Amino acid sequence: MKKLYLYLLTSAIISIVVLSLLIDAFSQQTAPTVDSFSWESTLTNGFAQQVARQPVDQRADFTQRLSRDFNITLTYRKGDTLALPIELKTKMINEGQLLLEEEQGLNLLKTNDALLPDYLELKVEKPAKEQNSDIALTFIFYAGICAFMWFILAPLAKRLSVLTEAAKRFASGDMSARIEVNHFTYIKDVELTFNSMANQIDKLLAENKLMASSLSHDIRTPVACLRFGLDAAIEEPDMQQVRSILSRMENDLDQMENMLSSYLSFATLEQKAHLLNFESTHATPYIVALIEQVQPKISKAELLSSYEVDPELFLTADLHWLARAVTNLLSNACKFASHNIFVKVHELDQYIVIDIEDDGPGIAPNNWHKVFSPFFQEQNHRNRDEKGYGLGLAIVAKVVDWHHGKVSVSQSDTLGGAKFTLSIPCKATRAL
Repeated sequence: MKKLYLYLLTSAIISIVVLSLLIDAFSQQTAPTVDSFSWESTLTNGFAQQVARQPVDQRADFTQRLSRDFNITLTYRKGDTLALPIELKTKMINEGQLLLEEEQGLNLLKTNDALLPDYLELKVEKPAKEQNSDIALTFIFYAGICAFMWFILAPLAKRLSVLTEAAKRFASGDMSARIEVNHFTYIKDVELTFNSMANQIDKLLAENKLMASSLSHDIRTPVACLRFGLDAAIEEPDMQQVRSILSRMENDLDQMENMLSSYLSFATLEQKAHLLNFESTHATPYIVALIEQVQPKISKAELLSSYEVDPELFLTADLHWLARAVTNLLSNACKFASHNIFVKVHELDQYIVIDIEDDGPGIAPNNWHKVFSPFFQEQNHRNRDEKGYGLGLAIVAKVVDWHHGKVSVSQSDTLGGAKFTLSIPCKATRAL
């Protein structure tokens, strides 16, 4: 929007300056080369010479006769009756004449060396065309400003129409509606923001559809188990068997509760993106603390963990959510590692890179681009008895996206299993 304000201000200033210069040049070219009161000045100059030849006491009467004979308003004035600033009096004496304007018209004052300090006053009418000329020039000036502003605002109106049309299409259900951003538009920020908003809404709707589909699919099994157990408990006469059935039903309920909790937790993640709190910390103690946090799982799986962290490295991120992402990756490694887990943190190309490797079976290359999708679970030997819902890695991807970073999976060169690489900018910025 700053670009728009700058264009409007610049166009207004340029239009005023250019139009003023053009109108001034036009008025000078169209102005008459001969003074509008040249004949009145010549006539009054002759009268002044005639009056000056008369005796002083007869000059007023002689001036009245001239006024009557020539049918003009000519008056003989004494010099001491002239109430004017000294500058105007000096101008009249030096130039021999002075033109004064009043509401009734114009007064032409004329004198000469023989007549001084007295003078003649001739009343003349204002040129009728002067007022019309001023009105015409004023109209041209404002019309020109409007034309300049229209020239500047027409592209803006066009881009606003494009934005309105895209918004209508999107509101009617066309989720693919986007604006093709023009580099010369005044509202580039608005158009980019609309596209970003549309992408975010489209992404949220896709996730909601996927979550609803996955939830309806995954919840069928525990619900069916509960129905089967309930029917069996009703028909079972042995109370010991009934208690066993109820115990299994309780496990099914716990599974449903965990499932719903995981789904709801993931569904509300996007609402927390604007609450990020970026802080800086030394990388080594931060990573060590996260490994210690997951150490019970590592010990339970009888695994060995090791790490390598650049001792001079500092992290700038939302430390809470970054810890959530790293611990998810560590927990994932605990599920599938055979003996070892290795964590490496270093800086590469203005990014802080966190590598988490294990010596497990790894992930099939054709699934590398799928593992961070919500509810995706690889159907092979990586799945163990522990039940998951395919949300851990999706949460990692979302946290990294908040930090404007990257996350990927590959095969570990040193351990042979899966290698998850999490990269965030050295100076992470707040997510939009």
